[in-house]
Amino acid sequence: MTSINVVPLTTDGGAAWTVHAVEGPAPDGVIGKSITATVPGEVHTDLLAAGEIPDPFDGDNESSVAWIGRTSWSYRTSFDWTADGNDRQELVAEGLDTVATVTLNGREIGRTANQHRSYRFDVTDVLVAGANELVIEFAGPVTAAEAIRAKVGDWPHTNLHPYNELRKMASNFGWDWGPDVATVGIWRPIRIESWSGVRIDSVRPLASVDGSRGILDTHLALAWTASSSENTTVTVEVGGVTTELTVAAGTENAVVSSVIPDVSLWWPRGHGEQPLYDVKISVADQEEWTGRVGFRTVSMNVAPDNDGTPFVLSVNDKPIYVRGANWIPDDAFVTRLNAQTYRTSIQDAVDAGMNLLRVWGGGIYESDEFYDVCDELGILVWQDFLFACAAYSEDEPLRSEVEAEARQAVTRLSSHASLAVWNGNNENIWGYVEWSWRVPLAGRAWGEGYYFDVLPKVVAELDPRTPYSPGSPYSYDHFIHPNDERHGTMHIWDVWNQVDYTTYRKYKPRFVSEFGFQGPPAWSTLVSVVHDSPLDPYGQQMLVHQKAFEGNLKLERGLGDHLPAWKDIDDWHWTTQLNQARAVAYGIEHFRSLFPLNTGAVVWQLNDNWPVVSWAAVDGHGIRKPLWFALKRVYAERLLTVQPREGELVIAAHNDTDAAWTGEITVRRRSTFADGKVLAQETFALEVEPRSAVVSSLPSSVATAGDAAAEYLEVRAADGSTAYWYFVEDTALRLAGDAYTASVASTADGYDVTVTATALAKDLALFPDRLDPAARVDSCLVTLSAGESHTFRVTGGTAPAELGVPVLRSANDLVN
Repeated sequence: MTSINVVPLTTDGGAAWTVHAVEGPAPDGVIGKSITATVPGEVHTDLLAAGEIPDPFDGDNESSVAWIGRTSWSYRTSFDWTADGNDRQELVAEGLDTVATVTLNGREIGRTANQHRSYRFDVTDVLVAGANELVIEFAGPVTAAEAIRAKVGDWPHTNLHPYNELRKMASNFGWDWGPDVATVGIWRPIRIESWSGVRIDSVRPLASVDGSRGILDTHLALAWTASSSENTTVTVEVGGVTTELTVAAGTENAVVSSVIPDVSLWWPRGHGEQPLYDVKISVADQEEWTGRVGFRTVSMNVAPDNDGTPFVLSVNDKPIYVRGANWIPDDAFVTRLNAQTYRTSIQDAVDAGMNLLRVWGGGIYESDEFYDVCDELGILVWQDFLFACAAYSEDEPLRSEVEAEARQAVTRLSSHASLAVWNGNNENIWGYVEWSWRVPLAGRAWGEGYYFDVLPKVVAELDPRTPYSPGSPYSYDHFIHPNDERHGTMHIWDVWNQVDYTTYRKYKPRFVSEFGFQGPPAWSTLVSVVHDSPLDPYGQQMLVHQKAFEGNLKLERGLGDHLPAWKDIDDWHWTTQLNQARAVAYGIEHFRSLFPLNTGAVVWQLNDNWPVVSWAAVDGHGIRKPLWFALKRVYAERLLTVQPREGELVIAAHNDTDAAWTGEITVRRRSTFADGKVLAQETFALEVEPRSAVVSSLPSSVATAGDAAAEYLEVRAADGSTAYWYFVEDTALRLAGDAYTASVASTADGYDVTVTATALAKDLALFPDRLDPAARVDSCLVTLSAGESHTFRVTGGTAPAELGVPVLRSANDLVN
């Protein structure tokens, strides 16, 4: 017989926690001072709630709270327990961050050193009837990492702190887009479980497909008390099918196979529906596990071909062109995230036309809510194992922690239909080859054994349905440079760091899993945390919120000949946001024009974890930057783009749908001036088969400008798809300063702004957050030819009497 009683030790479960600083460089009066703690939570958020520290995100407060990461902390709670007749009691900690000593009733019951795994401690002989005291003491993470380095040696890493010495979220120590707020805390639920007989230790319901049938192989790990002698029955219910299996007492592993006839397949968005099947698992008619599965197959093709090595993800044997983004933790303090914040941010990806999110290796294995939403919305998940931009020791105790963490992560996430790739690391193979690691390593192991041995074996054993990749970037051959455009996955970072974004066109990558360009957050987000007076790109607080090396210098250099130098801070903000959007769109349009040679792009990055100048499309306050709107255009299922190709102009049309794309395309060469005169026009048939692309040469009548500085191409398909081509950069393009008029009309939930062009109005953008930080707009980067109109729809805020710079912007007002 199975019987499990649970005593929750979380704040919402009724437990009262306190935390106090034990030792470290804390300000006067802090050591020993007890404050209320929230569990799950983090010490930074506890201190903030208690008024003991200022907001770490505001101004230059980040540096003023750096002492927290060098201080040890003690969490404490008391709880009552009553003996319930069960044989065994265990303390279950789903997440302790990170180096912790756990004491119950004055007796040490365990030590931990891994944020990324859970722990279960036998407390049968330690619990007492009545009052019990639980104390968890955490070492300061920065101090702990430095102490390990001093003991075992330094392994090469990026950034300031030796984050690679600990199994803790790397970006918590600071990154080139994130704050240095290394924290501690009980960051996931904690409880006492009291049980007898048998319990479910873990579940892996692996769903697959055999013809029209769905196959669910439910792998269970079972735990038994020593006195258990009775057999038990495991029952699995899914899709109207109930399957039972009798398990002999003491059996630690069992598999229950269920067959569901005429199953509906799960597809990524844009390829079909996302049916999910409820699964209920019970043992001895008592303990239950519930979840959902989707029936699909996933494969990864990296077999050499005549062009090198492809990287093709297929779902249900259908190749998927990836339109994706990299995902970082959505808040520097991850315990503030919840199901709704995840849904909101993943919806940003859906609304931008994406079908994949890559959970980057410097973050965390996200909460179940993240993967649940991806399952529901059809977003594929590329899951990195948590290794990023560093060499890692393969010695004990780290090696055992890595394997235990990987086994738990694969077990927990393997049920999700959205899970498409397990990836060994971020940039570490590339780093070993090219980042001067070999001299300081002096022959020591650096992580290769994890990426090519430990991790693939774990995946093969626990989730054989899901492809494994050793790293990103990777060329799928030890004898090929890991970041070779002809092979596998590529990261393109010379653009942004060294060269102009036109360099994207020099590459013909098979798959791009990282690339990007920086821009500032929304104006309201920026000024909420940067208070320099006057505001300046090189102001002291501005630079606190620009973490990239020479970041603002690169923003300036990145303008090249594309846009003029700014005149003031308002122009700096608009110009750099616009340049970010154009740079990334430029790259994606080029990549898609190469289809089927290129099979996808994963932009860096979708989201931010605080208010900062960064590569994100959506800023730290959830406001969609111009880049997001550019991504929505270039990630559309059907894309038209004009590209230079071997001395001529071509139109590339990529049709990423299951229906043929047919109709007429009209190409006009027009004047930028007030009349918008059509100087030449050509019309031709568009015929693009499903999931394919065509490239068509443009006749010289439209492809050759009479006056390059005063002409442009306007391309329109019958379905409304558009593209533009300019013969010169904006710094040489003659754009009218008075190219449009605007009118404002109140609506039930905000207001509409209708812009009418009298000449070419290039990249119109409305920034209602400058008037009200809560206001949002539905469109951005709209180009109008003379005589055309567009209505921006704003939700939130009150309609202004009139609009102009800096709320309503365009490229025109930058060059005039």
